[in-house]
Amino acid sequence: MQLPEHLTIDFLKTPQGELALSAAATGRISHNREYLDNILKQGGTYYGINTGFGSLCNVRIKDDELSQLQENLVCSHACGMGDEVPEEIVRLMLLLKVHGLSQGYSGVRTEVVQRLADFYNHGIHPVVFELGSLGASGDLAPLAHLCLPILGKGDVHYKGERMPAAKALQMAGLQPLSLAAKEGLALLNGTQFMSSYLSWSLVAAKRLLMWADVVGALSADAFMAKDEPYKHPIHRVRPHKGQITTAANMLKLLSGSAIQQKPKEQVQDPYSFRCIPQVHGATKDVVAMAIQVIETEINSVTDNPIVFHDEDAIMSGGNFHGQPLALQADFLAIAMAELANISERRIYLLVSGQRGLPPFLAPDAGLNSGFMIAQYTAAAIVSQNKQFCTPSSVDSIVSSNGQEDHVSMGANAAVKLRKVIQNVQRVLGIELLTAAQALEFRRPDLSSPALENVFNALRATTSFMAQDTILHEGLIAAERFLDRDSEGLTGIK
Repeated sequence: MQLPEHLTIDFLKTPQGELALSAAATGRISHNREYLDNILKQGGTYYGINTGFGSLCNVRIKDDELSQLQENLVCSHACGMGDEVPEEIVRLMLLLKVHGLSQGYSGVRTEVVQRLADFYNHGIHPVVFELGSLGASGDLAPLAHLCLPILGKGDVHYKGERMPAAKALQMAGLQPLSLAAKEGLALLNGTQFMSSYLSWSLVAAKRLLMWADVVGALSADAFMAKDEPYKHPIHRVRPHKGQITTAANMLKLLSGSAIQQKPKEQVQDPYSFRCIPQVHGATKDVVAMAIQVIETEINSVTDNPIVFHDEDAIMSGGNFHGQPLALQADFLAIAMAELANISERRIYLLVSGQRGLPPFLAPDAGLNSGFMIAQYTAAAIVSQNKQFCTPSSVDSIVSSNGQEDHVSMGANAAVKLRKVIQNVQRVLGIELLTAAQALEFRRPDLSSPALENVFNALRATTSFMAQDTILHEGLIAAERFLDRDSEGLTGIK
């Protein structure tokens, strides 16, 4: 998977493709830890370092119990449930957690940060669960499961198998570590669960944004829609950036189309064609805003308390609160769902038997049902997305005896955002296959060179449906087709 584009990460890439802490990173981490050790020798009470956690923050812990305190914290907070987090997300969690700790404000030892990098390099992926984080006091439960293997506890996926962490460490030649003061809290506080889901989602969203334009343009030719709504003067007088970009994309994609040159009977096209720049463009603008927020977040320090050696202070605050991410995840889910909403409407029109196309795109409609139920499937997926788009960020449940009295629910928002984006790809895949079927009824007239390239590449994995067959296989092939980068086929970035 492609990493977030602007991850300002302080690693060196080895010839083997592994990640290693740079000298600058290890210097920051060591200097910060040395400062914390000196502070602890002087006495004093510091939250989470020599006190209990949450509403137990006023309970002072003995110095000889500080290591046990940190191990207890990780174990007690590893109470996630539900489905396992996909390994590609876990891998991002490891990377982002290492990056956050390597900035040198968390009071951890270098060997703890290196051990998380070891997991990344060896492909040791801790078993993490989707449910358990309120997205406020850090992603506590997911990050506890992520970090249990440091202690030789919990389960991991390694070499294609799920196994106890202790076994995987032994196989990889690694030893369990004990935690020092502050380290358990530094590992568990943070927004890396939410950030990883959002990073994955934004990478996928950028790819699907371009595909939405490509698929929409293919459908436009298949439906004999006009290109007039995409011409620049219309958008010059309402200059939203995403709208202008989308309109320009549509014109480029349709450039050279013989179908566009044919006379059109209609005065105007339905909104799902005419308003592609306005709808797709609005989503592009939301994605651009979300990218700014997540880039700030993944390059930030989000644990608590924060050890400021330069200011000679250990400060408790709320950088672990996921409100910025929760709001973006909810808004992004809504914006991306709209790509599927408008796509389903185009599917509906393509199978409606209008503009010279046979009902349901079936060559012998009646004997064959054609793409009738493909539209049902798209409608079902779109409906599920609408349910997923109920905002998580408007909810808050008081926890920890009232100490944590407002939470973001950003973790739930981030998990369902990924599901929305996966559903968007499914609907766009249905539209792609439907548009390709419809385009065949326009032959011998051709679409543009760019869109014919897309059509021909798709036909390498799917075929024209001359009679009813198991359509599921074609839909899955079209969905997977959208995993690729559209630029190689269309020449449009």
